[in-house]
Amino acid sequence: MRITDARFVTSVADLNDYPRSDVPEITFLGRSNVGKSSLINLIAGQKNLARTSSSPGRTRLVNLFDFNGGAFRLVDLPGYGFQAGGKQDAAKWSALIERYLEYRMELRHAFLLLDIRRVPSELDRHMISYLNYLRIPFSVLATKSDQVPKTRIRDRLLALDTVAGVGLDNILPVSALKGTGREAVLDKIEAILAAGSPPRTEA
Repeated sequence: MRITDARFVTSVADLNDYPRSDVPEITFLGRSNVGKSSLINLIAGQKNLARTSSSPGRTRLVNLFDFNGGAFRLVDLPGYGFQAGGKQDAAKWSALIERYLEYRMELRHAFLLLDIRRVPSELDRHMISYLNYLRIPFSVLATKSDQVPKTRIRDRLLALDTVAGVGLDNILPVSALKGTGREAVLDKIEAILAAGSPPRTEA
């Protein structure tokens, strides 16, 4: 797949504010500061499409981005785990994530970002269980792959799959810093769109 254009659509803080459309959506999930916004910028081929921060917990809204003239939409959800505003904010953004996953009818697929160097946390495991419970198809993007020797990458992917259980074909090593994995992610997006999954029904 070739990206011809990418643009910011809107930011929302409530399910009622989401724009209604028939544009298929693919969401990015992960712990705070795992690199969701940076990866969206990599896919777009732009440095500042999605705003990034070195401080965890700064993405507090759901941010929507249209690609290729509205052929598909990437959705950057707030990171789960640490939140700069404390426990009250963390609970608020957790509910925001859950409501999106449960009720957003345009959602077709989720990319769960996991640090390739780490054992998935309890929060990561909870998210995997939640995606399976909701029957949302998902793939794993193994971030920071540039920080692992190439000879160890397959072993780390296998370790992630023991937790995610999606198969190695659905775990893609990526590095926003080095720009690696972009084509593999674009190929995955193309396959997701080509599958033509029917819209979800309202819960």
